[in-house]
Amino acid sequence: MTIPNDVKNVVRERYGQAALRVSAGAGTGCCGTSARGERDPVTSNLYDAAQTGDVPEKALQASLGCGNPTALAELKPGETVLDLGSGGGIDVLLSARRVGPTGKAYGLDMTDEMLALAEANKRRSGLVNVEFLKGEIEHIPLPDNSVDVIISNCVINLSGDKDRVLREAFRVLKPGGRFAVSDVVVRGEVPAAIRKSMELWVGCIAGALSDREYVEKLRQAGFQGIGIEVTREYHADDARAFLAAQGIDKDALAREVDGKFVSAFVRAVKPAACCAPGCCSKTA
Repeated sequence: MTIPNDVKNVVRERYGQAALRVSAGAGTGCCGTSARGERDPVTSNLYDAAQTGDVPEKALQASLGCGNPTALAELKPGETVLDLGSGGGIDVLLSARRVGPTGKAYGLDMTDEMLALAEANKRRSGLVNVEFLKGEIEHIPLPDNSVDVIISNCVINLSGDKDRVLREAFRVLKPGGRFAVSDVVVRGEVPAAIRKSMELWVGCIAGALSDREYVEKLRQAGFQGIGIEVTREYHADDARAFLAAQGIDKDALAREVDGKFVSAFVRAVKPAACCAPGCCSKTA
């Protein structure tokens, strides 16, 4: 899998522009719309009415994720949660409500414009158990063994060093802590040129792992209890307009891509018995 060398700069620019569009009231539109002019099949209809009513409208508009990790992470009152690549803050704010006043929800993002939008959404929400941090998901600015749950919403696939991200996630989780993220995953073999185009459509930046790669990288980072649950499948018809703009005949390639790109809920656990010196932190 080839990842652009300047992927971090591309991600920062694209998501910064998306934040500015939301702040200006112009929406986002990161990955485009479906072939029939419907709402983006990747980012739309991820949150139910009860959740959307719990967050400011601009937090919902700035959501560029591919899933709803807060609905699947089974957060408990009093827990400390960290959202990797928190964007406009929707999953952080939803998490803060779930863990309650005795818990804490952190959001980590590297984009100044998204952080500014997230802080504005925090003020609108009235929540006080929320803190947004500036930084990179490859270098999490929190101590070892300090977080109960790590969530993320279609962000790890954007990193050029996923091994480092997963090692950092393992480091900051407490023993017994949970990794519970939504991400884009590839199932099976896809021709390289088509894979790149579909990744660009699904995730805005190419870089999705296969399901087997994801499991292996989590194991190498030290995680156990690994599972991948498909939450949404993408088909060539969903990306018809995008593929046509890339000069790709969707109909001729439907069999190559249908159902192979999915949104998935990826879960894993840091071993609870990890307490010996040097055991609980997988350093780079």
